[in-house]
Parts: sequence; structure tokens; C-alpha cells
Amino acid sequence: MRILKGNPVSRGIALAKVYVYKAFKADVHESYFEAGQEAAKFKQFTDAVAAAEAELDTIVASLSVESPEKAKIFTAHIEILNDEEVAEEVKDMIYSSKAMPDYAVDMVFTEFAILLEKAKDSLIAARAADLRDVRNRVLRILKGEKEQNLANLREKVVVVAHDLLPSDTATLDRSHVMGIVTEVGGATSHTAIIARSYKIPAVLGVPEATEIMQNGDMIVLDALKGQVLLEPERATISEYEVKLEEFLKSEKQTAEYLGRIPLVASGERFSVGLNIGSTEPDEGFKYVDFVGLFRTEFLYMESEHMPTEDEQFAAYKKVLANAMGNPVTLRTLDIGGDKSLRYLVLPKEDNPFLGNRALRLCLDMPDMFRTQLRAALRASAFGPMQIMFPMVGTIDDVRAGNAAVEAVKAELRAEGIPFDEKIKVGIMIEIPSIAMIADLAAKETDFASVGTNDLTQYLHAVDRMNPKLITYYQSSSPAMFRILGKIFKEYNEANKQVSVCGELAGEPLAAIVLFGLGLRKFSMNASNIAHVKRMLSLFTLAETEEIAEKVVNMDTQADVEAFLKAEVAKREQKQTATAKN
Repeated sequence: MRILKGNPVSRGIALAKVYVYKAFKADVHESYFEAGQEAAKFKQFTDAVAAAEAELDTIVASLSVESPEKAKIFTAHIEILNDEEVAEEVKDMIYSSKAMPDYAVDMVFTEFAILLEKAKDSLIAARAADLRDVRNRVLRILKGEKEQNLANLREKVVVVAHDLLPSDTATLDRSHVMGIVTEVGGATSHTAIIARSYKIPAVLGVPEATEIMQNGDMIVLDALKGQVLLEPERATISEYEVKLEEFLKSEKQTAEYLGRIPLVASGERFSVGLNIGSTEPDEGFKYVDFVGLFRTEFLYMESEHMPTEDEQFAAYKKVLANAMGNPVTLRTLDIGGDKSLRYLVLPKEDNPFLGNRALRLCLDMPDMFRTQLRAALRASAFGPMQIMFPMVGTIDDVRAGNAAVEAVKAELRAEGIPFDEKIKVGIMIEIPSIAMIADLAAKETDFASVGTNDLTQYLHAVDRMNPKLITYYQSSSPAMFRILGKIFKEYNEANKQVSVCGELAGEPLAAIVLFGLGLRKFSMNASNIAHVKRMLSLFTLAETEEIAEKVVNMDTQADVEAFLKAEVAKREQKQTATAKN
């Protein structure tokens, strides 16, 4: 048995076979064949098309019931495969130019994609991405490589990958993915957030995982300790079967807090919100007071084209219906950094996390921004909603975002289209520059929500995706809690709502400090709700304030964590003793 170590980012235990996921990358070179082989080469192409159609039929069948919108994407791909004009062009290159099938496919599909991209109609232009997807599928088959995707798995597996991009997880088969292991990524990476959201055990930052582990290898994934046990003995498997049972029992006990009113021990109420990234119903809606973060980028990443106003309107309206009357905070498009769109080609940036992303990108692409704001405002007529801008760095950003909203409001009024005239507009505080002038930002905004993932990254000058720098990424450092305390104080004094929607809000130990610093609105993934409610129920308001005061004056994050764990242990011992008596 071999033990590999990494960062446990989503709690749990999994026992399953390995599925090594490596996304296909087409590598096609100009190449030709000798005359006389035309018919055989063309048959290679038609056979590849038939195999591609069979794959797509399987995907459509698996998605048609639970996700018909996603099924439509792949139905469109089948239509492209059967396009006679494309097939004739490929045939002509094979017969007339003696081009190898892969080269012919690459040239023809790329040429058609470029033509579509130049179309004035945005819907037609967006089909270019579909063409490229179909091209890659056919090329993969011609190269003799098996299909790899996370949407149509046939058995329960632990997915092992270098990394999982948002596009990889958009159609993740939750019923068959028992765990996730990647070579890169930390607690705030996209993969970690998705894993926690789906309650999938995950260990990230395991060096050479895709080389060491092979498809079909039996492993134990211990996402409590951050270990991967490769080819464990029978005794080890039996041991972990017991541990898994104990873990599930503990989670069940904690889950009893799920439906409880969120109160600290002295009776003060706090609000619990939900972070979501899809239009699908979420169990968490039953147990929260609000939706603190609705990530709209999922709609863009799951689509093969730039979503239209009506498509977005329908999606946002659906979320409001699912939210059971809870207010929904819609975050405008947050693309850039580790999130990209296949159909939106942007200039390569040396430092994408510091580049043209989120609100900056939206202000740089006003038509795209306007389309989203129109859809959001139209949807606001159907339920409580507020709009939030990500990646705000200056008061100028705030004013530009607000101006864009006001301009769209004027358009809708002129067109007689209803919307919530009193809709609140706020910002994410995730850049230190805006955090340091939170008092000024409070004057210009209706509310704020702190994105602790990026705030930690920028405060500590750390790439949160780099596993070698994980020790420098300190979301519970005294410096972090000091700047958070400043934000809460200034928004509270301005009588403006402030929440935390970053991962720190869902960390039970951190929640103690956040409450003591003045935070009363916590937004998190559904998997963390019960844990946070239980943790805060152990402490009085005075105790959290005393703890927070001590924490902000400590030297290191290690000191903070050791102190908090000791305080929790005291309270749990006291609770156990009281229960026995």
C-alpha cells in the first residue's frame, strides 16, 4: 500500500476505483496520403462520424430526463455531425487534395467555425463553439482515443485529474463521482468549491497523481486527513468502512441542527444564506434566510454560446421560483482567472487573476453587461432580488456599475417592461483597496458581501491555485480578521447590510470569530449550514467578542487555529457533561 498526501478541502471518506481524467487536446499536422486510398480514408472519416453520433446519442439519452437543457446542447452537436455541406467539404479534401482524414476534419471544421464567428447574428456566431467541440470529438475518435467526460460515468469512481476546470464540472455526474483528487488546487479553488457544494470528498494538491494512479486502481480517499491510500489491503479497507460509517453517523448528528433557528448560546439571532451556482432546486433553500451568492457564470459556462437576454431571464426567474421566497443576491458575470468561456476569446494575460476579469470585463464589454442587467432586472419583477458586482477595486468601479444599472432601468421604463424599482445594488469586497475605504463604499452601495477567497489571495499576495504556496494562503490569519473587522464595523455603522459569501463563512471555527467581529449574515454551501449553526450555538455573544479580540492580536494563523480548537473543545466537554447530568 502506498500513501499519497494532499490538502483535504471537502470532508469525507470514499472507497472506489480510480478514473483518471485527462481532457483531449487535438494535435493535428498537415499530412497527405498516396493516391488510390481515397475510399478507405473517407471511410475512416464516416466511421468516426458514426462513432461520434453514437457517443452523443448516449449522452442525450442520459441527460434528457434530469437536464433537458443540457441535452439540447448535444442534440445540436448531432445536427452538426449530419451537416451535408461539412461532410462534402471533408470528402472533397480527401479525394481531391489527398488530405489525411484528421487534417481534412481540422481544416474544414475550423474554416466553418471562423465563418460563423464573423456572422452579425450573435446566435449564429455562437455556433462556432459547437463546431469546434464536434471537431474535437471526431478527431479524438480518428486518433483512437477513448471518450472521457464526467457526465456519463458507468460506475462509482474517484476522479483523478491534474485539475478540473469549470467546464469539466458543469455536467459532473454526482451519482457516480465518490471523490476527487487533483494535482493542483487549494481550499478556495473552483474544484474545492464544487466538491463542497456537492458534498464530494476531495483531496487536492497531490503531486503526480495522474501518473502514479491508473484507471481501475482501488483506493481509499481520506479527505479528513488529506491522504490517498493506493491499493490498500483488505484490513485497511475494512478499517475505513467502519470509519466511513462513523463519519456518516457524525454528519447525521450534526445535520440535526440543519432545521434549527440559527442562534448563539445567549439567544442572539444570525442569518444563514446559501451559495448556489445553478438553476436546479437545492435542499438548502429550506434551511436558509436568503441566497447570498448566485453565481451567474454557470449559465455562460454550460452554454455553447453567449446566453441571450431571454435565456438569462428564464434562468433567473427559475432561481427566484426555486428560492421559496428567499431574497436572491445575483452576482453579475465573474469570468477571468480560473474561469473562461470557450466562445469568448480574450487576449492571453500573464497574470489573469490580476487582469481584465469580472466587473472590469463587463465594463469593457458594455453590450454583454447590458444584456445581463436587462435579464436580471426583468426577473426582479418575479421575486426579491438584489444585484452584486464582483471584483470592485475603486469607487469609480462602483459608480460605473451603478450607472450601467440606471441606464438599463431607463430603457425598461421606456419600453414599459416591469422590474423592481427599489432593487438594491451592492458590491463584493474582495480587493484590499476597496476594503480599506469600506466607509466610503458604504455611502455608494446598498449592501456589501465579502468574498474571502480572493480577499485572502490579494491580501497575502498568493496565487491560491499554486499548491506550493498553500502555507502562505492564510484565510484565518490575524491580518485577515483585522481587515474583516474593519469592513463589518464600517458597514454596520452606516446601517448597511454586510455579509460574507466566501468560503470562510462556512468554516465553523472562523464563524466564531466573524460573529464576534460583528458579522450577522453568513452565506455558504449547503453542506456547511448545519456545522456552522451547531458551532455558534456553543458560544454566547460575549464569548465570541472576547475570542475575536484575542484573535486579532495574535501573531500567526497557527496560533489562531490552536486557540479556537481549544475553545471549542472546552465548550463541547461542557455540553457533554451537561447532557449526562
